[in-house]
Amino acid sequence: MDAIKNITNRVSARELAKPYPTSEEMAIVYKGALRAPDHAWLRPSSFIEVKNDGLDKLSKIFHDYALSLSDISNEVIEKYKNAPYRAPMIIILVNTYKEHPKVPSIEQKLSTATAAQNIILALNAMKYSSIWRTGKLAFNENIQKALGLKNNQEILGYLYVGTEVGKTKKIPSLDIDDFVSYL
Repeated sequence: MDAIKNITNRVSARELAKPYPTSEEMAIVYKGALRAPDHAWLRPSSFIEVKNDGLDKLSKIFHDYALSLSDISNEVIEKYKNAPYRAPMIIILVNTYKEHPKVPSIEQKLSTATAAQNIILALNAMKYSSIWRTGKLAFNENIQKALGLKNNQEILGYLYVGTEVGKTKKIPSLDIDDFVSYL
């Protein structure tokens, strides 16, 4: 796929199904992720790949978290429990903060966000689709703890991955002059 078309035509998928990328394809995707800008080569980004039985484990983690909340409806509890099944594969985006005099936490998070974008674009180039989800299940100490993450690690989001099914979102028509100014 042409690189510029890949960037300008990418949209988040509404609905995802199998197939998802093979291990060989994911090795290429992760190599692309690790080419993200990374000030001082701190390598703050890592990923947890979730598929097959892992979706059940993640569902239990989300369900247990929902049950720990007060004043939560049964509908929301079920929503959290079923969230991992929206796609056949999930990539959990983990940022590991590393103390550095010139690289603040926000720069390290931006590096992981850029790695996520590289993943999304690599998947798109391979004809797979994805959507980045955050919400209450990201930036969540309880979920992070349940996944065995350390205190300096944070979930920046979940990339739901698979093959797009159903209706594709339209690419919005945007006027770049609404977003760009010049000095």
